[in-house]
Amino acid sequence: MPEQDTIAAAIEPVLADMGLELYDIELAGSGRTRTLRVLVDRDGGVDLDAITEATQHISPVVEAQEKLRGPFTLEVSSPGLERPLRRAAHFGRAVGDAVSVKYRDAAGHVQRLHGRLAAADDDGITLETDETTERIAYDRITQARTVFEFGPAPKAGKSKRAKKSKKKEVAR
Repeated sequence: MPEQDTIAAAIEPVLADMGLELYDIELAGSGRTRTLRVLVDRDGGVDLDAITEATQHISPVVEAQEKLRGPFTLEVSSPGLERPLRRAAHFGRAVGDAVSVKYRDAAGHVQRLHGRLAAADDDGITLETDETTERIAYDRITQARTVFEFGPAPKAGKSKRAKKSKKKEVAR
């Protein structure tokens, strides 16, 4: 990731001058199909005009990077509603949100949990599900993202099944 770190260091000040924050950066692919994805954000979110302006300002900075040789496609966008969680700061911002986490358990088996992110610190996260509370270290997490939930958050302690069966009883 040194290539990404160098690019991030070059574009962060440009974005900061625009009132934007570099949320994440990813260099994917190889050869002629490489894509540099730059996710930008700010309080209140970003609109298409901000994305367009960010692209225009960082494009020449990225192209000037010696670490990024050869053809590539620059994609600039917002992290979106279901945003990737890769850094401790990402998890810290998502405390209280619904998340999906893929991780390796102590035996090395891949697990997937969906729940509320209860806490995040320098070492890992605490995830609450209907059945359990799980502490997961960052080095065990292979993939994580926020999950958009339509409507109000369900009340603690009430499962969807209980609500459905209750509705059936009332309907009879």
